[in-house]
Formats: sequence, structure tokens, C-alpha cells
Amino acid sequence: MLDVALLTDARAFLRSGYLVKIERCLDLLGEDDIWWRANDASNSIGNLLLHLDGSTRMWMLRVAGGRQIVRDRDAEFAERGPIPKAALLARLRSTLAEVDEVLAGLDEATLLERRQSTQGEVTILWAVLHAVEHFAMHTGQIITLTKLRTGSALRLAN
Repeated sequence: MLDVALLTDARAFLRSGYLVKIERCLDLLGEDDIWWRANDASNSIGNLLLHLDGSTRMWMLRVAGGRQIVRDRDAEFAERGPIPKAALLARLRSTLAEVDEVLAGLDEATLLERRQSTQGEVTILWAVLHAVEHFAMHTGQIITLTKLRTGSALRLAN
């Protein structure tokens, strides 16, 4: 029972929480803002969106869902754009729709199955929790970068 609630909450965090906050940020930003970097050691919002897509596909679709996923992590951070924000958002939405299907298909028994990952062998539960935590962290970075670019407080509460 607890596992089902955890999966329901994970689905809500990703689709109704973090994605909505990212969408609101992107609505406030121009195309140039998406690729702005504070310095050479920093990532742009565009890079963070590419990275969220790649990482979420890897953890949720490959590890938790058992699907074959091809990912080039270095390319996520090397990209300098300009990929339009609409295209980045469409890609992330598509990934989260697939993730939602995977999460809807998991149950108590499968959450404790062990799968191979880049971090070694992990449970599906670990992969889900890691992906949600990782998504939250980068959503916070996108919010911070949006505040830097717009110079205003954001109203992100649902």
C-alpha cells in the first residue's frame, strides 16, 4: 500500500509539480535566456533541460522500465543551442509521459527488483527515488536561473 502511494506521489511530483514549475519559468524567458550561462563553468537552462531529459530517461525508462535507451551525457552539457525552448519542453514532456506509463506499471514486488545502472546494481525503488530527487534539484536550478534573468520573484505555487 505504501509503495503504491509512493509511486502516485512520484508521478505527481514529476508531471504536476516540477514540470509545471519549469513550464512557468520558460514562459517568462526569451529564447536567448534559455542558453545564457553565468560563466563558462555554469550550465544554461537549455543544458539543464537536455540533462533532465537524458537522466530521467536513463533512470526511469532504462533502469526502472527495462527499456533500451541511448544517451550521450556529455552532449547534454556541451550543447550551446539554439534549440528552441518549445522543442526542449516538448522533448521533456514526451519523456515524462513515458515515465508516467512506467511508474503506473510498477507494483510492490517490482520495486525491490535489482537492476544494473551506472551506479552499479540498484533496486527499482532506488532508481525512482534518485530520479525524482535529481529532477527536483535541477528544477530548483532552473528557477534560480529564471529569477536571475527576469529579476523578479516567481509565483510557482500550484
